[in-house]
Amino acid sequence: MTTPGRTNVELPVLTHCPYCALQCGMAITPEAAITPRTDIPANAGGALCQKGWTAGELLTNGARLTSPLLHGRPVPWQVALDHVAGRLSLIRAEHGPDAVAVFGGGGLTNEKAYQLGKFARVALGTSQIDYNGRFCMSSAAAASLRAFGMDRGMPFPITDLAEADVVLLAGGNVAETMPPFVRHLSGPRLIVVDPRRTATAKLAWLHLQPTPGTDLALALGLLHLVIAEGLADERYIAARTTGFEEVRTSLASWWPERVERVTGVPVARMRQAVRAMAAAGRAIVLTGRGAEQHAKGTDTVTAFINLALALGLPGTPGSGYGCVTGQGNGQGGREHGQKADQLPGYRRIDDPAAREHVAKVWGVHPDDLPGPGRSAYELLDALGTPGGPRALLLFGSNPVVSAPRSAHVTGRLDALDLLVVCDVVLSETAAMAEVVFPVTQWAEETGTMTNLEGRVLLRRKAVEPPAGVRSDLDVIRELAARLGHAWPSDPRAVFDELREASAGGPADYAGITYERIEADKGVFWPCPSPDHPGTPRPFLDRFATPDGRARFTPVEHRPAAEEIDEDYPVYLTTGRVLAHYQSGAQTRRVGPLVEAAAEPFVELHPDLAEELRIGAGDRVRVSSRRGETEGTARISDAIRRDTVFMPFHWEGANRLTNPALDPTSRMPEFKVCAVKVERVA
Repeated sequence: MTTPGRTNVELPVLTHCPYCALQCGMAITPEAAITPRTDIPANAGGALCQKGWTAGELLTNGARLTSPLLHGRPVPWQVALDHVAGRLSLIRAEHGPDAVAVFGGGGLTNEKAYQLGKFARVALGTSQIDYNGRFCMSSAAAASLRAFGMDRGMPFPITDLAEADVVLLAGGNVAETMPPFVRHLSGPRLIVVDPRRTATAKLAWLHLQPTPGTDLALALGLLHLVIAEGLADERYIAARTTGFEEVRTSLASWWPERVERVTGVPVARMRQAVRAMAAAGRAIVLTGRGAEQHAKGTDTVTAFINLALALGLPGTPGSGYGCVTGQGNGQGGREHGQKADQLPGYRRIDDPAAREHVAKVWGVHPDDLPGPGRSAYELLDALGTPGGPRALLLFGSNPVVSAPRSAHVTGRLDALDLLVVCDVVLSETAAMAEVVFPVTQWAEETGTMTNLEGRVLLRRKAVEPPAGVRSDLDVIRELAARLGHAWPSDPRAVFDELREASAGGPADYAGITYERIEADKGVFWPCPSPDHPGTPRPFLDRFATPDGRARFTPVEHRPAAEEIDEDYPVYLTTGRVLAHYQSGAQTRRVGPLVEAAAEPFVELHPDLAEELRIGAGDRVRVSSRRGETEGTARISDAIRRDTVFMPFHWEGANRLTNPALDPTSRMPEFKVCAVKVERVA
């Protein structure tokens, strides 16, 4: 066995994949050869997807940055660090601390996310910090907090899925986004809600194919049927929940035939779904980005949670509700302080007790901590505007590709006085930066990740980084030192401070150590003490609400923020493809993955293609009120006739998407907007 966090040059190092929130276990040699591990439950017996198998190329391809860049030219580290620190000091002195902003990422380790939040609030004194996870799990997080008093994406081990009789997956395409996940779905009857007949929907026992933007209406209709057909678990509702009568009353107008008119899903299929779930001994409801990335995403997830509660699923062994977290550390990334409204341990930044606890750990006065800042899109939208941030430090994100209304965001980045990017490669956003710091990546550093189950895992350093490359923690330490703060950059030291800062919070890591993670193959939070076993199923006895009961919340369907019309008569929805990940900054530089998916495409139904005189392989232009882009036509009856699909791994698709925000989670409406489609002459 290797020592936690150390490289053993004789044997492959046991670590985890650099990509999605499954965090599949893998072993890697110093030559970057990869084999799957069989001791990590997420891997389902040793599976890896194409991205995982080829992850070694991330360490060996020629796209790596190996020197800091200043105005595009290589410079010594000392020069780049001094330049950034000097510019930050001048901007803060002239415009105040909130003139400097920080933008993080859901792929950063827990240690980096924690230290980044501390750096923003203590070294910079700014409230202006958020991260790209706001674009991913924020609606599910808000709905879970509303219903259960706590957000842990999947509050049960992933192995529970295989033991379920029925699993309903709303808005997720796990067969392409995280293929090993599918192995956990081989046992239950699978019900998939998706406007496309995706690779996952093709595996389903039942596919419900709603009009984009109508998932909320469908969830209301399903719950209406549960109540109307006497399928609700009245005993569970009385014993473990509050608010059911208000929800029952609110559903009166969502009779099945009306829901069919709104969503396009036949009543017979809705009845099939609810009867199968009610008859199941064990059933699980899952939501993904397709249901969540809407201006009403929090209410949509709330409606699916209401459905699960009515059936008596959450907190019942083998059943429940869960969110399929997407980014590698999407769960941990939102727990420890890089989110605008949070402090470490998933504490609220406006809670006086939380501020006092964290301030004591950080050695500052609670009143010196800033309050809540802008959410991710609002922060990007404010860059370079009067009263907005003049400088941005960006870690582990690529908003030029990934942000909604991306051409506008690019303009806002261009308006900054200072843009600083830490990245592994020269991403589209890094190419705009005044200063770029080359940093280590997954197998070149040690740190913890929290996967979609809430299981804290240890990624171990397996290979040495290229000469000239430093870690994000080193960058933060060096900038903090130039601003008058002496902080560690050793991951273990940072994690030990994180444990102290999280102690007593909802996401309590106090009892988790590198050694425990090594011995137990991961530890579930909350884990408040060294002798605590961890909490794989936190809701079995009570929910994290003041009275211990889950809360039903009435919600009402409303149309998409932008409906189709004569000028823009087709819906656009976006998503991932098997070969690529997020903005593609990593995967578009891996040869086999580029060969598998070389360019963006536009998927459209044969009837729509015939109407528009578009053939397979034609060049197609897609336009919205915010911009336009092009792709190659793919003709498929897997898509609705009124909808086109584009993957978002290339710059272009998000020029079209709508930044309309959910009022609670501040999630943009990525998943539906109105577009015009035409063949390029």
